[in-house]
Amino acid sequence: MPLDLLIPFGILLILVVYLIYSRTKFEKSIVKLYEEKFEDWKKHTPISTQTVIHKELVGLVFKEDYKLTVELFDKSVEDRLKRTKFDTKFIGKEDE
Repeated sequence: MPLDLLIPFGILLILVVYLIYSRTKFEKSIVKLYEEKFEDWKKHTPISTQTVIHKELVGLVFKEDYKLTVELFDKSVEDRLKRTKFDTKFIGKEDE
């Protein structure tokens, strides 16, 4: 009786080991294939390094009676300010 059950369990064990082995082999081949495709994609895709332009606070503008006063935090923008190389933008309510 124990010999009768030993043969099916042996076949089942061999089948399980074979399926585990074939799955790991398949997974390794798929990973290798996708790594090769990724390397190929990196070769043919241009890498664009775009610089992100961001705002930086460099000064404050105050109104005293009818005179505008600009207080700068950074002296490097003083030359551009004297040459009037700047834009003005109104931020606030539209009805004022």
